[in-house]
Amino acid sequence: MLHRKRAAEAALDQAEAQYRSTVIAAFQNVADTLHALQSDAKALKAAAAFEQATKRSLTLAQEQFELCYVNYLSLLSAEQAYQQAAINLVQAQANRSADTAALFMAPGGGWWNRSDAITDVSK
Repeated sequence: MLHRKRAAEAALDQAEAQYRSTVIAAFQNVADTLHALQSDAKALKAAAAFEQATKRSLTLAQEQFELCYVNYLSLLSAEQAYQQAAINLVQAQANRSADTAALFMAPGGGWWNRSDAITDVSK
């Protein structure tokens, strides 16, 4: 009987340690994801500003091309810069969306959808 009690207490201690470890890991995941989201916000802001700047540059290049102040190569260069900036903006938005989803999952999001977590409350 004494051995069963000690084994149960040891199992309880082990479960408590495992729970603490899980909680600490979840907090670390949340902290890491929040830091990533902060970086994403800065990157997104910079990408949006760059996209707007290259858009203005393209507009100016188009106007100058129509007035024969720049050649077609300059216009193509401005268009290429704008297209790359637009791609970078989309990538920054995608990174932010992915990290937002990661923030939801970091503390164990979605656990209520697991089939082994569903219990019958009528029992």
